[in-house]
Amino acid sequence: MGRYVVVTTDANRRGVFGGWLESHKGDVVVLTDARMCVYWSAETRGVLGLASIGPQKGSKITPPVPRIEINGVTAVMDATEVARNAWESGLWD
Repeated sequence: MGRYVVVTTDANRRGVFGGWLESHKGDVVVLTDARMCVYWSAETRGVLGLASIGPQKGSKITPPVPRIEINGVTAVMDATEVARNAWESGLWD
């Protein structure tokens, strides 16, 4: 299917998203089957933890949307399979 990624945005937008990378041009990314991390727990160990181990218990992950265009992107990180599975579990503890 492609690359499952975690995307961060600049200080004005303050978003962290997980999803399948459709395209990336400059500071604009398009994700499919995308979710937003509204809050991550200390057990997640920060933004890189979202890409490495995924959101952990106590995190808040939204339901998916089919497609989203995200502006102001500051980082695009490849997620591990473990992280992808955690994102797709749809935590909202």
